[in-house]
Amino acid sequence: MAKITAAEVNKLRKATGAGMMDCKKALVEAEGDFDAAIELLRKKGQKVAAKRADRDSSEGAAIAQVNEDNSRGVIISLNCETDFVAKNDDFIKMANDFAEIALNYSSKEDFLKADYKGITVEDKLTEQTGVIGEKIEIGAFKTLEAPFVGSYIHAGNKIAVLTGLSKNVDGAEEAAKNVSMQAAAMNPVALNEDGVDQATIDKEIEIAKDTLREEGKPENMLDKIAQGKLQRFFKDNTLVHQAYIKDNKQSVAQYVKSVDSDLEVVAFERVALG
Repeated sequence: MAKITAAEVNKLRKATGAGMMDCKKALVEAEGDFDAAIELLRKKGQKVAAKRADRDSSEGAAIAQVNEDNSRGVIISLNCETDFVAKNDDFIKMANDFAEIALNYSSKEDFLKADYKGITVEDKLTEQTGVIGEKIEIGAFKTLEAPFVGSYIHAGNKIAVLTGLSKNVDGAEEAAKNVSMQAAAMNPVALNEDGVDQATIDKEIEIAKDTLREEGKPENMLDKIAQGKLQRFFKDNTLVHQAYIKDNKQSVAQYVKSVDSDLEVVAFERVALG
């Protein structure tokens, strides 16, 4: 049997994140072959992943990253089963590493095939499932491109937001961050009324009419009043029309125009966990 040194065990631990005993066991089984030991740990991860495939993985870290010229951003969520794992520093670092890689890809499928320290992202997820003992996977994958993209990550990495602005001007970075904070806090259903799906609109109108009938309003007045309530729904639930949380005397759209008269919010993406 090959003699396994502490240095070899530590090297494998640093490469995989596995526990010391798991690393030593893998090296012993692989007779000291480093690559074979990694493969053994990976196979262990596959077995654990298969057993935990149906487990809920709604905890984790939502991370937003923006490229150097602020023209493109990405949000990914690295999901796990428990809040305990989600708060682990190594887990959060891995989520940030993945987000940096994800900036170069437009689809989740291509991102999962990307290289991560010599293996694919997908294989790393499987490996870490075995190491951590929980289902580890990429949940959300969202990208945004605009003349200026800014981001915000809420404390605890539970909410991440990207905001796209119509132009890159002085103050754009702060404005994009403030609007992203707005979206994190207020959870708008869409950018503006044009982005609200018809099913939601129909539902809100029907709710309004039912309420009006219960209040005894005449049937011939229901449509007009319901439309007024729908406009209120748009005001409360679409990003650009919401009251700006740092100054509720103006809307988000008005706040952005106070930075630059031609500036507009053109898009946003929001991911929330838990």
